[in-house]
Amino acid sequence: MGDSQRQRPYVPAKTLDTEFPLIDSDPHFKRVCKYARRSDYAVGAAMAAAAPALILFWERLSPSYVGKGGFASAMRLVTVVGLTGGFLQFYIRFYGFTENQREREMDMREMVDKVKRNEPLYGKSTLSPYMQGVAARNSRYAGVWLHMLPWFNFVNHEQVRFYLLQRHELLADTMQHGVDTAKYYQQAERELEAERIKNA
Repeated sequence: MGDSQRQRPYVPAKTLDTEFPLIDSDPHFKRVCKYARRSDYAVGAAMAAAAPALILFWERLSPSYVGKGGFASAMRLVTVVGLTGGFLQFYIRFYGFTENQREREMDMREMVDKVKRNEPLYGKSTLSPYMQGVAARNSRYAGVWLHMLPWFNFVNHEQVRFYLLQRHELLADTMQHGVDTAKYYQQAERELEAERIKNA
């Protein structure tokens, strides 16, 4: 078999065992901010403010005597740590770690509307399919590791079809972002059929 005919094996994204359903294992940064609740912003801001406040409290309790330069560097570091921890609150609903009924409804509405408009579910991309795959593999579940390395998904993954060579059939973007996207197409079909019957 020549290089032009060789296909890379399809490896599905791993899903975590969580109490609530997964919405997206690799959400785009804009989507994470758009879906965040006011309470998420409040918790995130509180966490971002808590880290430097705690350092200031400890400094008053037991001064470090590092001088202004050293203390300023420490404050910058803990502020970044606090912001990162606060932003993690935005991701945990996408991954199903906390209650996410509102976000699941928003996700269903957004994706069904995209299906009806015949748009790619996860946006258009200027990257090659290979680079989209690289980006997806590098940022999948990245929110879980924000405390180690802040890493966000700024790439749309337009690659929505995979060949299952063993079965010789085309599989429409199932499990692209950790979820079976067939549910969006099925819901769109139901809604379009209901609209057709209503207008008949």
